[in-house]
Amino acid sequence: MMYMFMTIIAAMTISLLLMIICSIISKTSSYDREKMSPFECGFDPMSSARTPFSIQFFLIAILFLIFDIEIAILLPIMLTMKLSVTKTWIMTMMVFMSILILGLYHEWKNGVLEWAK
Repeated sequence: MMYMFMTIIAAMTISLLLMIICSIISKTSSYDREKMSPFECGFDPMSSARTPFSIQFFLIAILFLIFDIEIAILLPIMLTMKLSVTKTWIMTMMVFMSILILGLYHEWKNGVLEWAK
């Protein structure tokens, strides 16, 4: 019981010490105009760094991430083929692939995959 109490006290002491050191270090940094401006290879920026980007690019990036994760899910399924019943494995794969294809068809029909309009 005493060991657990000492461990908790040590963890709280280290955490408090780190928070105090971080607050001291952060107050010494100066916020001048040059340090707060965006850096572009030593040149002044041509336009604002806060310009919005295309929502179409965002949607394509999200679709890429979704399908990339689904491919990562598909790879280990090949290894489980040896350990499972063939009919169950085939049905699972067909359902999974049909969901992927239906999702891609839905995105295609909604026009998300068209880059230029």
